[in-house]
Amino acid sequence: MDASLRIHVLLIYLFCAVGFSTSCVKIFPDTTSRIFVEVGTNFTATCYLQEGSPYTADDIKWDLDNISLPALKINTTAVSVTFTVRRNINMLICSASKQSESYLPPCRYGTFFKGGYPPLKPTNLTCIAIQEQNNISPDLQCFWDPGMRDPILETHYTLYAEVIDTYQSVCKEHLARSCTVNLSTFPYHMELKVGLIVSNALGSVRSDEIQNDASYFAKPSPPLDIQVLADNFSSSMLVVWKEPIDTKAMHLHYVIRYSQADSNVWNEVPEDFTRPSTSSFRLQGLKPYTKYVVQMRCKLREKTYQNYWSDWSTNVTNRTAESKPGGTPDLWRIIQPSAHSRNITLIWKAPAEANGKILQYDLNISRDGMKFKEVVIKLDDLDRMRPFLMYSFELFPKKAAFIQMTATNSAGVSLAANLSIPPSNTEPVKGVKHVNCSQRNGQLWVEWMPSKNPQQPFEYLLEWQKIPPDVNQTGRHWQRVYANVSNTILNGYFEQFKRYNISVYPIYNQNYSYAGRPVTIAAYTEQGPPEKGPSAKVDKSKKTSAEVTWNEIPLDERRGFITNYTIYYKTGNIEQSVTVNSDVRSHVLTDLISEREYVVHVMASTIAGSKNGTGCYFRTMKYADGQVEVIVVLVCLGFLFLSIFIIMFCLRKRETIKQLFWPQVPDPSVSSIAHWSPDFPKKANMPREDVSVVEVDVFDGKSLCEEDKTVLPLKKDKYLSEEHSSGIGGSSCMSSPRHSVSDSDEGDSGQTTASTVQYSSVVASEYKGQTPNHQPHVFARSESTQPLLDCEEHPEHLNDSRNSYFKRSKGVELGGLVQEGEEPNDSSLTFCPMEGMSPVVEDTPTSTSCYMPQQSGYRPQ
Repeated sequence: MDASLRIHVLLIYLFCAVGFSTSCVKIFPDTTSRIFVEVGTNFTATCYLQEGSPYTADDIKWDLDNISLPALKINTTAVSVTFTVRRNINMLICSASKQSESYLPPCRYGTFFKGGYPPLKPTNLTCIAIQEQNNISPDLQCFWDPGMRDPILETHYTLYAEVIDTYQSVCKEHLARSCTVNLSTFPYHMELKVGLIVSNALGSVRSDEIQNDASYFAKPSPPLDIQVLADNFSSSMLVVWKEPIDTKAMHLHYVIRYSQADSNVWNEVPEDFTRPSTSSFRLQGLKPYTKYVVQMRCKLREKTYQNYWSDWSTNVTNRTAESKPGGTPDLWRIIQPSAHSRNITLIWKAPAEANGKILQYDLNISRDGMKFKEVVIKLDDLDRMRPFLMYSFELFPKKAAFIQMTATNSAGVSLAANLSIPPSNTEPVKGVKHVNCSQRNGQLWVEWMPSKNPQQPFEYLLEWQKIPPDVNQTGRHWQRVYANVSNTILNGYFEQFKRYNISVYPIYNQNYSYAGRPVTIAAYTEQGPPEKGPSAKVDKSKKTSAEVTWNEIPLDERRGFITNYTIYYKTGNIEQSVTVNSDVRSHVLTDLISEREYVVHVMASTIAGSKNGTGCYFRTMKYADGQVEVIVVLVCLGFLFLSIFIIMFCLRKRETIKQLFWPQVPDPSVSSIAHWSPDFPKKANMPREDVSVVEVDVFDGKSLCEEDKTVLPLKKDKYLSEEHSSGIGGSSCMSSPRHSVSDSDEGDSGQTTASTVQYSSVVASEYKGQTPNHQPHVFARSESTQPLLDCEEHPEHLNDSRNSYFKRSKGVELGGLVQEGEEPNDSSLTFCPMEGMSPVVEDTPTSTSCYMPQQSGYRPQ
């Protein structure tokens, strides 16, 4: 009990002591110390009134840790209470007081409680005395099981040992499990009795006693100075040691165990093989040139009772001597065909039983029965550390090779390993079938079914290689199994998330071994999500579809078998996806929205997870394939039909269009102006003559009009009329001069026209030469708007050679008019072009006239 608790209890006792002299109540059972009770049991206490107390039993109340308890009235002066003990109870108080107002002081009395458990009987008592230096220690250490129940109360553990005297040791630890008693000196060859007593406030208990020879409790040290000696015997080693304790004190028995250095499996020499009081033993049946680990321990020789073994000694290691290699080198080959030859790479391991350090390999290569190469390959320490060795040579495709190889160490030469390589055109023997690979505890388990061939293999060779392969072939391994085996575990180190190609070869003919056709499968020891996803790109984007392509993930980044690809494409808030098989590298997305921008990415998945690749953007087209061409064709066809329609319309309305763009100009040749001359005979039905209109140049000399003036002297108001008229833009000067309408006898002198005037046709009643005086002039107005010729409009210019329009052809003067139907003669009037002008001549039935454009002014009518 700590100091503060003791002070608190002392104050309570003092309070209670004061109450003894003045209190009128007391509790039974009563004690001046704390009452210890077992938890879970019922406890009954009685409170009674002392003589002379002014209270009655009805005034008594019970409180347990400030909690009221129901009471049982025994008589008028005593009241009892019964309660179940809890682990944490502390104080029980009995008090007496009046319920109504009273000047009587209340009476109180209390007692303290402590709940707990009585101790349990300890079990499995054992004791041991450990060797220190050359003797057993006198300190006897004992161990026991105190039980699972906490006693709560303070408990004492008393360990005692009886030899001649009794030695004790007390342990006050809570739930103590061990204790040590000192025996002064260890009692060799004496009886020793050991026991344990456990006690607390609620009771005590004693354990079962142990009584035996003192050596029974002794634990010796391991043998000393252990040595493992290797001699010329390759299958045995000698183990020697020293005894750890004097044989006079204890007679010891020894046990030896050994194992290979790289193994956890121990081989133990039977106890009967080691004779008592010996210090050496020879281990036999060991492997040559193998490192072994040896351990030893010892105990008392007596077998009448179980005593203590010493601890195992520290490891002692040594290697057995060398012997001739057992077995053959593990020889294999890699065939790489080329254009004109085969590259043969021989790979091999040391014999399974090298039995020493391999110094060299002797390699003999024969080609088609003829010796081809003899190679001696000497090894250094670096070569021996490699997983396998290699040698390459070239072999023609149609050549066969036979290889022999032996291994040599310091003790001898191994048997030869044989390997044959048939020609490339030889059909290989059918291999196994139904190869399956599964993962078990981080290793690969391979199963296969042998093929049904007449020739059965004598063994199988399993080859595996990491993919992608290493340049130096260090990732290639192989192992052999017997022919009667159809499954095995591959013995090797496999990297996580790496792919391996596993091939199963049947090997035929033990003496000249050759391999059949292999069967290869791919496997992973553990799969994971791809290291990176595929990169997507869009090659063909159309109106409502797009082709997405992606590259295959490199093998060293897949981390497993690709199960499928998922294509995600999104525009705006609309996201869609489609899943395709693992062998697909492109997919056409359909039902897209035209003229919209999309983002697309591809996710690759394995059985262990998925990885998204990098995405890309693309935009769908506004028009589909061929739609633009259709529109162009339709527009062209429409334009063609429209053009045809316009052309047909123009053809149907050609007269209207002609009048619109090219209005009709009256032909002066058909004008009646040619018949108004008074010298022209009046003729009712005068035939009309067509006049050809030609352009003439202004010719040198006198104009035709001037010549006519000299040849044909006419009156000023008289004119001859011919059936000739001028063309558009010019005038015809006929054989006889004529005046305009303004100069006629009718006297229309006041009429002048500065521009174009209408021609008038004068129709004469008589022909040329007849007197028209007694014939009235008949005027017929022409509808032509052709302007008059300058010579007609301005007669004063007739003598001007620059304004002459006509000249007489071939110098012949006009002698008369050519009558209708007459052939023109030398005196006929002809129209010739002016110099420098090319005439346009139209043949007419009557005459030929030359036309010259006007040069100045218009002649008023």
